[in-house]
Amino acid sequence: MKRLKLLSILVLLAAAGSGNVWADHGHTRIGVGMYFGGPPVSPWYYYPPPVYYPPRVVVVPAAPPPVYIEQYVAPAPPAPLAVAPAPAPQTNYWYYCRSSQAYYPYVKDCPEGWEQVLPQPSPR
Repeated sequence: MKRLKLLSILVLLAAAGSGNVWADHGHTRIGVGMYFGGPPVSPWYYYPPPVYYPPRVVVVPAAPPPVYIEQYVAPAPPAPLAVAPAPAPQTNYWYYCRSSQAYYPYVKDCPEGWEQVLPQPSPR
């Protein structure tokens, strides 16, 4: 019972001490508060904040560009101009057989031998 009386007196004192804060501009009031409960349970009270480590910057040296060495190849000298040979004299012969009085494709054999004759145009 004593506890109930003490608690009710504290509640009344707290209610009497609190007023409308916005109504009294410029006046200072002192309030009394009570804390009930255990210590706050939060990881922020027990662990330090995480430490930020900036990312490592890795600089890879660039490979030098490839070097191309072009070898000089002298151009081939131009080929000499081909000179057309002079037309050879006509060396086609007809073969004549005197004993048969005919030319080669018409007579196959000639007993005394063939005689070379320059081609003659046929008289027309």
